[in-house]
Amino acid sequence: MRGPSTLVRVVLATLVSVVLMTADHKAAHLESVRAALSTVVYPLQYAVHLPIRAGAWIAENLSSRGDLIAENERLKVDRLRLQARLETLATLEAENRRLRSLLDSSVKSAEKVLVAELLSVDMNPFSRRIVLNKGRRDGVYAGQSLVDSQGVMGQVVSAGPFSSTALLITDPSHALPVQVHRTGLRAVATGSGASDSVSLSHIPNNADIRVGDLLVTSGLGGRFPHGYPVGRVTRVQRDSGQPFADVEVEPSARLERNREVLLIWFQGRGVLLDSTYRPTAGPR
Repeated sequence: MRGPSTLVRVVLATLVSVVLMTADHKAAHLESVRAALSTVVYPLQYAVHLPIRAGAWIAENLSSRGDLIAENERLKVDRLRLQARLETLATLEAENRRLRSLLDSSVKSAEKVLVAELLSVDMNPFSRRIVLNKGRRDGVYAGQSLVDSQGVMGQVVSAGPFSSTALLITDPSHALPVQVHRTGLRAVATGSGASDSVSLSHIPNNADIRVGDLLVTSGLGGRFPHGYPVGRVTRVQRDSGQPFADVEVEPSARLERNREVLLIWFQGRGVLLDSTYRPTAGPR
């Protein structure tokens, strides 16, 4: 036995739907039925939407995590850049202090000064020579005195067009006329070959010199201005069997630590210039 045709079923369902909607609209008789159906269908709706919500949550969290990772990497790069900049600023600040100290030290000793940088250092353990980045085109000449903010360093022995070679006072072949600041005793300081000492030649055993005495340039020879610090006496050894005392001096200049040095021009008459004169640094 066959039932109603499909068309008849659709027509009947449509009529029933229209009647139910009209009745519900007029008197809301199906409100309780709708609520019951909503309660029954809610778990199914939740289950259907759960994968969508889970996907959205995962995408949001992954995106947030990716953003955090990217931001963290960016902050790391910024921190490294800032650290590099701070290191550069610290280096510039230290260099500025050294240059100020150099220029301040030249006020009473020179009529013209020129800051030079070290290009290289002689690696021979018994030689104390340095190469500077200033040469004849900057006015540098052989025999020119070389100082830092603390004391005498040495003198230029050869000058090329763009660079020059200087001999430090600790070199065994270097000799420097000095005098004891306390007594005025004159002597000659010669290099020992060591990086931190020079010795005084031909000091009689009965000479008035003792540990702690300051030695300054005597101005003799016209190479160095008078009265510039050379070093302090660290040892005085007297031997009755020897005609001269053994005197060691620690240089005042930072011979092994300087990156910049000062080339000076002075009047060359063994006297200091007027302290009110302000020297001008040459080009770097």
